[in-house]
Amino acid sequence: MSGLFLSKGLYPEEFFRPTVDFLLRAQQADGSIPWFDGGHADPWDHVESAMGLSIGGEFRAAELAYYWLRDIQLPDGSWWAAYRNGDVDNCERRETNFVAYIATGVWHHYLISKNCQFLRAMWPCVQSAMEFVLAQQSSHGEINWAVNADGEPLCDALVTGCSSIYKSLECAWNISVSLDDPRPKWRSAREALGQALRNKPERFDRTWESKARYSMDWFYPVLTGALPRAQASAHLQRRWNEFVEEGMGCRCVADQPWVTVAESCELTMALLAAGDHARAVVVYSWLHQWRESNGEYWTGYQFAEDLLWPNERPTWTAAAILLAADALTEHSAAHHLFKEVRLLRLAESATEAELERARL
Repeated sequence: MSGLFLSKGLYPEEFFRPTVDFLLRAQQADGSIPWFDGGHADPWDHVESAMGLSIGGEFRAAELAYYWLRDIQLPDGSWWAAYRNGDVDNCERRETNFVAYIATGVWHHYLISKNCQFLRAMWPCVQSAMEFVLAQQSSHGEINWAVNADGEPLCDALVTGCSSIYKSLECAWNISVSLDDPRPKWRSAREALGQALRNKPERFDRTWESKARYSMDWFYPVLTGALPRAQASAHLQRRWNEFVEEGMGCRCVADQPWVTVAESCELTMALLAAGDHARAVVVYSWLHQWRESNGEYWTGYQFAEDLLWPNERPTWTAAAILLAADALTEHSAAHHLFKEVRLLRLAESATEAELERARL
């Protein structure tokens, strides 16, 4: 199927129900959500899938997913790079953007569910995760991409990873304020990270080949709010023809004939963040040709060889489909999360927190 054009108030719940059901089927008894049956789970994509469950109204399953991360969190606040069937599957490193994403997911679920008990239950986990991440921030503002198995920093930074952390710091700040436990250090760290992303390109890709050929490096600063709306549209336009294939979607890498569904969904939301609603609707409309009748979506399409590749239909791709649909239709109370920067103000949020406590 192709040509699904979405706009405000037109969320096709029946159409997306099989996609939500796919996420439910994939979730393990312990709450983890692997990429696919028999695959591994990593902290970032696991959270992405949990956000898809929240959009689908599956609050219990989403909370089980977050509690799984809480319960396996390491003493320093981090997680290993991958898990499989209850065991660590990759203990070579712990990636900072993977660890930070818990804050984005927890805030997203709270916005939809309004479950204050959940927010409080996850607060120690979020605190520990953010402290681990910020221990890797340099005096220039960027954040190391990982630590190795021994906890030693791997001293370089990724534009995409740091952009994702930038959004997570926004969400972590909002959680702290909502719980009347504000963390000004986090807000200052976010400001320094934003300055690095906007003005210090030399602090990224210092020890490896530039990642600029990856589309995420192009649109993630827009998607996460690191690049303000006033600059976002022109920024996306500059490399549009390098990355976007008409009628198909967004390339993962500029020099490879391969469009991917998840990157196309994220580009959809970046376009909304840039105020380009019309193109966001069009890009998203192309993606359902990669959908199976059971609601699963293929990772991507290699158009030079006319081949669906790889032979995978991951949970996180399905979740990205739901996140973009939510952003386009404003279906849930979290629809704005990747379209706008909304930092809670202390006085206002304290009142909101008091009202929420009164409801319990």
